[in-house]
Amino acid sequence: MDPQDRRYTKEHEWVSRNGAVVRFGITSFAQEALGDIVYVSLPTVGSQISAGEACGEVESTKSVSDIYAPVSGTVVAINDLLDGAPETVNADPYEAGWMVEVETDATLDDLLDAAAYAEFTTSQ
Repeated sequence: MDPQDRRYTKEHEWVSRNGAVVRFGITSFAQEALGDIVYVSLPTVGSQISAGEACGEVESTKSVSDIYAPVSGTVVAINDLLDGAPETVNADPYEAGWMVEVETDATLDDLLDAAAYAEFTTSQ
């Protein structure tokens, strides 16, 4: 079950807001589809990312998939834990497996709520 306090994209990223900072990562649905994650490539702190554009990659034993920015803004933090332990994304995608924090004034209103995301994934 996806957390109710987040928003979601159709590219399978979750998003949470804390003031002007948005944290995101990939959903449980995405990590299950990918299989065992062996490498995560994230943007550099200070870089600009644009909503809808690729800003990193997740490599699994099955494939390589892009990570898409859910919002535009400046990267203020990345989860360094994933460098040495990319499997954290499989084990805990919504907490310890977060990927990027972005400073943004973007609204999350156009992203899916948990119920809409659940409906979207059942049609996949």
